[in-house]
Amino acid sequence: MKRDLKKELRSLYGPSPQVVQRVDVPTLRFLKIDGRGDPNTSAAYAEAVQALFSLSYAVKFRARKSPLEINYGVMPLEGLWWADDMSSFTTGDRSDWQWTMMIMQPDFIDGDLIEETRVAVAAKKNLPGLQRVRLESFTEGLSAQTMHVGPFSVEGPTIEKVHRFIEESGCELVGKHHEVYLSDIRKADQSRWKTVIRQPMREMARR
Repeated sequence: MKRDLKKELRSLYGPSPQVVQRVDVPTLRFLKIDGRGDPNTSAAYAEAVQALFSLSYAVKFRARKSPLEINYGVMPLEGLWWADDMSSFTTGDRSDWQWTMMIMQPDFIDGDLIEETRVAVAAKKNLPGLQRVRLESFTEGLSAQTMHVGPFSVEGPTIEKVHRFIEESGCELVGKHHEVYLSDIRKADQSRWKTVIRQPMREMARR
């Protein structure tokens, strides 16, 4: 059996870049790892991404060969971002950025398979971040999102557009800034990078 998870969840992983849309994000399960620091220079960030992808691909191959016999594509890297001083997102001081990097896991993958795979991966590779990866359910609920096309460095106007949509909808921002990285930045031209920008929100109480 073959599953195309991004197609099944098209509303979450394929929004239009032309508009901001309102979505209700269901509870999903992720492999997650937390950290702090500039994603461009932090060793912890590089270790986190390497551990997430190594474990996710190993789980995929085990699922295909196990009694499950299900083949699926590994989902894209995602990130939750925040800072104690939110002005650091505009001042350029990335050393104080905090993040949770994560990769969504199909509902037919259980914790036992992930732990068995973790042990197997650890026996073959020295991955400092591997033991810090956890499987966790995550619920965002009501959110606003759009697709940003272009380099990460020019996301500002896209993020502002999402925030403006939330305010004009009579809602307020809650939770953490969420990005989904759909492009392989090692191969694709920066001008064509696709990133889902998502922000959880809640309706404001009427007075």
